[in-house]
Amino acid sequence: MKKETEEAVSRGPEVRVLLYGVGAMGSSIARLLLKKKGVKIVGAIDTAPEKAGRDLSEVIGARKSLGILVSNDPDILLSEVEADIAVHATSSFLEDVYPQLVKLIQHGVDVVSTCEELSYPYISDMDLTLKIDKLAKENGVTVLGTGINPGFVMDTLVITLTAVCQEVRHIKVERVMDAAKRRTPFQKKIGVGLTPEEFKEKMEKNLITGHVGLQQSIAMIGNALGWHLQKISVGPVEPIVAEGFVESDGIKIEPGNVRGLRQTAHGITDRKTSITLVFEAYVGAQEEYDSITIEGTPSIHEKITPCVHGDLSTAAVIVNSIPKVINAAPGLKTMKDLPIPSATLEDMRLYLE
Repeated sequence: MKKETEEAVSRGPEVRVLLYGVGAMGSSIARLLLKKKGVKIVGAIDTAPEKAGRDLSEVIGARKSLGILVSNDPDILLSEVEADIAVHATSSFLEDVYPQLVKLIQHGVDVVSTCEELSYPYISDMDLTLKIDKLAKENGVTVLGTGINPGFVMDTLVITLTAVCQEVRHIKVERVMDAAKRRTPFQKKIGVGLTPEEFKEKMEKNLITGHVGLQQSIAMIGNALGWHLQKISVGPVEPIVAEGFVESDGIKIEPGNVRGLRQTAHGITDRKTSITLVFEAYVGAQEEYDSITIEGTPSIHEKITPCVHGDLSTAAVIVNSIPKVINAAPGLKTMKDLPIPSATLEDMRLYLE
């Protein structure tokens, strides 16, 4: 015990983490952080009225009290606590999270975020992207958007696999998952159980958005390979309708109702499709997998089955990215800018430079 204490002291203070957003995903990340060595949660922010003032342990489902009250006022909390990095998990869209990121950056806090559009924001909003990058450099902090998809399986992993190719002609990535095995908010997001008419109506009202991140993944891959993408085409969200009664993991879908959705996107270079991404999430998928096919010299055919678990792995990628974000130079980064991703299985301080 004494030896462990001496080693811990020699490694320096624990990494101080601020949680910004403790919904389903933020809570999952928080629970994982509590299992790690060399990390300390120092505060939590969430704008939901029912969470404000409650002990963080109650909100995230931890077994014992953490003595941290969830705040709904980021300005006050950021002035009261000292944090090295913020784990940000609130929204998929850059415009929505921009004001939140600004507050964190201005207080000198590094950021790792689940925001899908932040994974490669240059394709989302160049003006906001440049503002974030400039502000981060001025305040000496690093900002990264990541996750499992976008952030890893349909982009970072693809980019890594191209390293063994002398030539790359075409890339196709498919991700197929059984939505019954995902959390309820995700099922609602893809329209599970709706009639086709209800699905169409919610799509028109942007209550169903489809998968957010296909554009970002294609743009990141293209940039990493030095390809000039003339166009990124994201196809319409297509409902996958049950032809008969479907049941999976307790989720029941009546015939004619929506099981989930399918979406395809293409990256065009020199008037031809060079990158194709296919995303399918629906209840009762017969096979779950992540498939990467690279036509080149040599060609690569990689298949992970069942597919990488979205929720568990998003939490892992976020937590495992913390040391790399802290070690990185100031500014806005993407996964292709950082060292090869890896798990942080030991005391997180061991991974700090």
